[in-house]
Amino acid sequence: MSESVQRRRTHEWSEPGQLFEATRRMSGEEYYAAWKQGELVPPIAATLGFELADYGDGHVEISCVPDEFQYSPYGMLHGGLAATLLDSATGCAIHTRLPVGTGYATLNLNVSYLRPITIETGPVRCIGTVSSMGKRVATAEAELLDGRDRRLAHATSTCLIIDAT
Repeated sequence: MSESVQRRRTHEWSEPGQLFEATRRMSGEEYYAAWKQGELVPPIAATLGFELADYGDGHVEISCVPDEFQYSPYGMLHGGLAATLLDSATGCAIHTRLPVGTGYATLNLNVSYLRPITIETGPVRCIGTVSSMGKRVATAEAELLDGRDRRLAHATSTCLIIDAT
């Protein structure tokens, strides 16, 4: 077995308690405006390299550039990264429609993987849209696309709407 070259990665993130305190006093739309300006970036986004590319009423687009630190032992991105992007996009799409003091939690995420993702895939984007918005439960779907708009994975999600106060 050949000698492995070690790599190192460092990153910074906001303290989660402070983020929660700020977001529970904001509507979903206000929160995404703050994230887009780089003010309230979720720790998971900072850790995995997610960027908020676009947001609006019932939809979000999150982008990511695949990197080696996200790889599985099989020479491609770990499926968990795609699932995390899809979970983030579906939940965030729902969150854009929530009023002040309201949050959400994923109840179910159903993911279908269609193509392998490597660093050669280049930047990817995940687009989430709300399918149904109830008072206690909402559903959304998302698709993960490469730079040529080829579908890499897609998901449906069910989220519980919760009081975040």
